[in-house]
Amino acid sequence: MKFLETVLPKAKAAYRHLVLPEGMDPRVAKAAEMLARDKICKLTVLGTPEEISEACRQAGVSFAGLDISTIDYTTDPIGEKLAEALFERRKAKGMTREEAETTVRSKRLYFGNMMLNLGMVDGFVAGSIASTPDMLRSAFHCVGTSKGIKLASSCFIMDLREPTLSGDTVLLYADCAVNPCPTAEELVDIAQATAHSYSALVGKRPKIAFLSFSTKGSAKHDLVTKVQTAAELTKKRFQELGIEADVDGEIQADAALVPSVGSSKAPGSAVAGHANVLIFPDLQAGNICYKITERLGGATAYGPVLQGVAKPVNDLSRGCKPEDIYGTAIITICEGL
Repeated sequence: MKFLETVLPKAKAAYRHLVLPEGMDPRVAKAAEMLARDKICKLTVLGTPEEISEACRQAGVSFAGLDISTIDYTTDPIGEKLAEALFERRKAKGMTREEAETTVRSKRLYFGNMMLNLGMVDGFVAGSIASTPDMLRSAFHCVGTSKGIKLASSCFIMDLREPTLSGDTVLLYADCAVNPCPTAEELVDIAQATAHSYSALVGKRPKIAFLSFSTKGSAKHDLVTKVQTAAELTKKRFQELGIEADVDGEIQADAALVPSVGSSKAPGSAVAGHANVLIFPDLQAGNICYKITERLGGATAYGPVLQGVAKPVNDLSRGCKPEDIYGTAIITICEGL
């Protein structure tokens, strides 16, 4: 069974409320109609009446009779409450009330994220038009990071064409989209956030491999030392916080994923040969690997899924299709459960 099919019943049963800020995009209008018709969630779409009407016309859909509300973020009275809350969050950084009001009324990402901050919605999905830096900035300013995590990151959900040799059909790769060259300490935050994502989305015990070109000291290099340090710091943090997961590293990809290689290169490891979460040492390695897994391995990649944010916020590719928005919405719901 494919990944989305396994999490769809959980999302439908929860019936959460999502905000889609980019109501001027016909793809968003189509995805909203699909989600509502399938009774997956309640939706609020942001946009002026003219924007939403034109987007629906281009998409060939109507919101009539569906559990979809629309808000004109430029004029709706709710904006006053959102602006005041944004001012309170950002005044220590020098934001004035006037700047908060202008920001909320002119930047739909801030309007939507402040709705999420105040509990008016349960999740936020955007990025079909907005850039990832704009998405991250608005999420940091309005929602912030999860408790105990300083760094937001991303993961890709890799829905494999064939199971791994240890029987996993879904792997999580991190970080493949946000942090170019994380330090050892930042890799710990990435691992913690990805462990939470795996538990929430897949429902199994995370087995986390910190990947390198070395396994258990087979090579010596500063890059290897960084990964070794990250793995040890992660074990310590998880033990202190009581996070249920297995962690090992540094370890090569074959030792992480192939049981026979893992038992040879890292005997006694609870992760070697059975990894279901792969933590990459930097963005280049992660991004390259997820695309190779997708394009040559035939996997379906869902993401980037933003993680480490205090509430469910997810980014879209600007080349996304309505079906991609649909899938990201389902993932966003499940992240918050």
